[in-house]
Amino acid sequence: MEAQVFPLKTTKPVVPRWQRQQRTPLDISACVLLLSTVILVLLSSALALVVVLAFSAVHNIATAPSTASTTTSGCTTPFVRKEWRALTGNEQLGYIAAVQCLQGLPTITGLHGAKTRFDDFQAVHVVQAEAVHLVGHFLPWHRYFLHTFENALRGECGYEGSIPYWDWSRDIDNGVPLSRSPIFHPLSGFGGNGADVPNYAGQFGNLSLMASAGWVPPGGGGGCVTDGPFAGYMLNVGPGTNITRHCLQRAFNDNLKGFLTGARVVDVMAQTTFEAFRTELEGAPVTSTMRLHDAGHNTVGGEMADRYSSPGDPIFYSHHGFLDKLWADWIDLDFSPRVVDMSGRSTVDPPYQNVTLSYELDLLGLAPVMEIREMMDTRSELLCYIYE
Repeated sequence: MEAQVFPLKTTKPVVPRWQRQQRTPLDISACVLLLSTVILVLLSSALALVVVLAFSAVHNIATAPSTASTTTSGCTTPFVRKEWRALTGNEQLGYIAAVQCLQGLPTITGLHGAKTRFDDFQAVHVVQAEAVHLVGHFLPWHRYFLHTFENALRGECGYEGSIPYWDWSRDIDNGVPLSRSPIFHPLSGFGGNGADVPNYAGQFGNLSLMASAGWVPPGGGGGCVTDGPFAGYMLNVGPGTNITRHCLQRAFNDNLKGFLTGARVVDVMAQTTFEAFRTELEGAPVTSTMRLHDAGHNTVGGEMADRYSSPGDPIFYSHHGFLDKLWADWIDLDFSPRVVDMSGRSTVDPPYQNVTLSYELDLLGLAPVMEIREMMDTRSELLCYIYE
């Protein structure tokens, strides 16, 4: 018998069951109608999406900037800035070590006189001093300045914390002399006063010109800081606009403590407009006597009393940290209107314009130029910090 070869041959082909049912013209028409309906629905949805995207692009719905940058979606875990006394001993030492780290890194700005990264910040402040004091952008510029300094501590020195602020009103209201404030402790703080210089009246001997604003001689200090982590530290920029190598100097002045009490803080916080708030906070010569900003500088004295080169004293950043906290707290008292409240002149001398949220802040290469609107809310994605 001849062998069979697969597949087997049959006299009638086997038709699969699914092929056996005959399709009628009516069934075919229904399928075509269903398919056409599906296609039309998909085309309609696509057309609607195109219309929505085109409308959004024309009217700038999705990308239009708000009046102030208050987006917190990218700031889920903000850094927390604490008062110096709230830090642990290790946290205090960690901050001091990070500042000393910056003092040992080479400059990147190329600004005249700067030799270290710490000098970079002081040099920028020297150059910009006349442009960022007694003007509307005083507070937002210094907020950006501190934020950039803080980023340098983290990014270049491995610091994991934030700039601690110094609430001097706590010392004064408790009757603590400046020399005994914990922030000036020689071992766990910034070190104390400078050596005594007879008849000290400032680095240029001209602070007596501020007598009408409330300045009186400190009665001691004025020379090089004698203890703590910055004893013997030499600055390369200042005093003033000079470029000299000189020691860090302080001249504690408890005679000015009346300008820095808790009651004075309450007075500033009671202001209802940004214009009144910034003026009452910054002080002379716009006000008749010193206020929180200038009194804080002059109470520490020495390098801190110099409007230009004051960032040469590391305590500068903690003093301005407290001023920044007050501004943040003031905004939070009535957030919606105050987070967009910005005013003031752009320069001390005319011609000047009114400072608005679109006014640009320039740190001379330390960080990109930013508009004031980016500085209004510390909980924004850019800044991402809060105060404790």
